[in-house]
Amino acid sequence: MNEMNSECSRIADQLRRAFSGDAWHGPSLRETLAGISAEQANGRPIPAAHSIWELLLHIETWVHAPRAAMTGTAMPALDKTDHIAAEVDWPPVRATAKADWEAAKKRAFGAAEEMTAAIEKFGDSRLNETVPGRGYDFYFLLHGVVQHTLYHTGQMAALKKAVAASS
Repeated sequence: MNEMNSECSRIADQLRRAFSGDAWHGPSLRETLAGISAEQANGRPIPAAHSIWELLLHIETWVHAPRAAMTGTAMPALDKTDHIAAEVDWPPVRATAKADWEAAKKRAFGAAEEMTAAIEKFGDSRLNETVPGRGYDFYFLLHGVVQHTLYHTGQMAALKKAVAASS
């Protein structure tokens, strides 16, 4: 199979587009975060919702965990109700200066670049393998990373509009 036509290459391309642009659905994560200050990212224009910053850290978590699973590390443990510990699933924002926001974005986009490179090298033959610590395969997981990123990017877009409306 031509490497450009491999399923892993297509999944990596979709993840790259979700994070960095030229996506069919609309603005990528990078485009959505453009112009958002640290203060805005940490704000709560919708009190019961997560902040943009919290969503970014959550997305990063769910790029790192699948990336580790690709090398044999079990996905984060589930409790009796099939949930992941909140502090793992939703890492807290610990510092809120402009430099911290820039560093958080850099880490998330760096993790995405590492993940897309890993997916491209993963090999289609491994997509049917079971993910360590889960009952599903890597095909499901890797498509899920793309879907998860897009879902939360949409939430960020709505929060960005709410921030603009409240300013």
